Amino acid sequence: MGLLLKVILPLMGLGLAVYFYSAPENFNEEMLRGKRVIVTGASSGIGEQMAYHLARMGAHVLVTARTEAKLQKVVERCRELGAASARFVSGSMEDTAFAEEVVKEAENTWGGLDMLILNHIGHSYFNYFDGDVDHIRKLLETNFLSYVAMTVTALPMLKESEGNIVVVSSVAGKAPGPFAAPYSATKFALDGFFSSLRHEFIIENVNVSITLCILGYIDTDNAMQAVSHAIKVAPSPKEECALEIIRSGALRQHELHYPPGIVNGMLLLRWSVEKINLTFLYSISSLNFVPSPLEYAQSPYQHAAG
Repeated sequence: MGLLLKVILPLMGLGLAVYFYSAPENFNEEMLRGKRVIVTGASSGIGEQMAYHLARMGAHVLVTARTEAKLQKVVERCRELGAASARFVSGSMEDTAFAEEVVKEAENTWGGLDMLILNHIGHSYFNYFDGDVDHIRKLLETNFLSYVAMTVTALPMLKESEGNIVVVSSVAGKAPGPFAAPYSATKFALDGFFSSLRHEFIIENVNVSITLCILGYIDTDNAMQAVSHAIKVAPSPKEECALEIIRSGALRQHELHYPPGIVNGMLLLRWSVEKINLTFLYSISSLNFVPSPLEYAQSPYQHAAG
C-alpha cells in the first residue's frame, strides 16, 4: 500500500493530467468561419465576449439569455464585428422546454449545428447554506438539467456535423469549498454527467467532442458582486477567458483550466489533501484506533451502536 500511495498514484495523476489537459497549439480562427454556434448566457460577461469573438471569426451566432434588450445589443454588435449571421432567443432556462426551443431555433434557421456552448447560470449566493431546498431545485433546473436538455436536443445535429459541446463550469465543481454549496453541487453534476457522456461517445465511436471548462475567478459583474468581498486575488479578464473557451472547444480538448496557474494549484492542493487524509486513515486503522473502511462497510450498525 505504501508503494501505491508514494509512487503509483502520483504517476497516474501525472498521466491523467497529460491526457486530459494537453492539446495541440494549432488553433486558427478560420476553424470557426461559417460554423453554426449557440452561446447561452450571452447577454453579459463571458458569454457576451464569446459571442463577439465568434463574430470576429465569421461564425453564425445564436445567443440566448433572459433579457431581450441586452441580447438585441449583443446581436447588433456581432453583426458590426462581421458575424456570418447573428440572432437571439430570450427566455429562462429554468424551463427545460425553453432550452429545447433554443436548439430548435438553430435547426430551423441553419439546418444544423456545429458547436453548442453552454454557459448560463442561475442566481445563487456566497454564504452559509440556509437549508433552502427549493433554491437548490431551481438551480439544478438552470445550471444542470437545461444543459442536459439542450445537449439531448442538439445531439443529432452535432453527430451529423461531428461538432463540439462546450460546458462552462467552475473550480467549485472540482474542489468544493465553503459558502457555495448549492452552486458547487450543480457544477459537480455537470462534471459527472458530461465526463461520463464523453466516455460513452468514445465507446460508441461518436465523433462529438465534449470540453469541460473549469474556471476560476473571472472579472464578470456577477462574480465580482458575489465574491469580491471575500476573495482578494485579482480576477482574470473575461475577454481572454472567452477566447480560451472557444479555442479549447475548437481543438476538442477534454478540459480547460483557466486561469491555469490558480485552477491547477487548487486542484493539486485538493488532491494532495485527499492523499494525506487517505494515508492517515490507513495508518490509524492499522493501529486499531478506528475501523478500516472495509470493516466499517461490512458492519456499519455495529460500529455506530458501539
